[in-house]
Amino acid sequence: MLPPLPSGIRIGELSRRLGVSQETLRAWERRYGVLRPRRTGGGYRVYDRDDEARARRMRELIEGGWAAAEAASAVATQPPSAVAARPPGVSEAPRDATLDLLAPLVRFDSAGAHAALDRILGERSLDSALRDVVLPVMHQVGEGWARGELSVAQEHFATELVTGRLRGLAREWDDGLGPRAVLACPSGERHDLGLLCCGLALHRRGWRVTYLGPDTPANALESTIDLIDPALVVIGAVQPEPLYAAAPALGRLAGRVELAVGGAGASVALAAAAGARHLGSDPVSAAAELSVR
Repeated sequence: MLPPLPSGIRIGELSRRLGVSQETLRAWERRYGVLRPRRTGGGYRVYDRDDEARARRMRELIEGGWAAAEAASAVATQPPSAVAARPPGVSEAPRDATLDLLAPLVRFDSAGAHAALDRILGERSLDSALRDVVLPVMHQVGEGWARGELSVAQEHFATELVTGRLRGLAREWDDGLGPRAVLACPSGERHDLGLLCCGLALHRRGWRVTYLGPDTPANALESTIDLIDPALVVIGAVQPEPLYAAAPALGRLAGRVELAVGGAGASVALAAAAGARHLGSDPVSAAAELSVR
């Protein structure tokens, strides 16, 4: 049973209840009319129990393979509990959106790439958008650059556009009452896409995130821990060398706070040397593992 919403709630609280990003909720409201907020006397948009029920069912249907437009139509015309598990003719497999995003990125089409991200975030849960589309696309970009099929300029353009968009999604991730996590890349590591995805997935699970980002010196990380006393520190690196260099400092931190290391540069042996937990899975799955406490 849904908890009562006597006076309505703001979109941030609705996002936390559903595990759906605020950007996705706004897309469902703007494009499909799934959410029908009212305004308070102060001009704030608030959502009631019916909005929560429709959005929850929208998420369930999309995660079950429905197209967003079909799910919205079903949710808008019937009570959420009356919508069947899957409409006739809908494929079991979700639509593959990787090419929709990759194509505009490699041709420097900023408007096209943002439009593709709009569709992806509107049609999928945040976890699915990150794990099944964004991360695979950026892996393809990196592999294309490594093989000489894509230029440095194409790789930089794609990385800057996608990470910029993800940073926009992260603007409310310090809100809430959950445990706090500090996320950083070690000094010398400048690639933080995976760490960003992990932070977004942690916030979706109720964590408050303090994000230090790329190239964080060990003394800056230590001073941050002294100041805010987090429950968790996550270190991400694409290359092993920055983690090896940071291992002694990380070892000192491991006795004070739960510490996890992940990314392509991490290994079981390196994590053990630093007294840290090794995150061997993708960033979204790693966030799910870290949230089992």
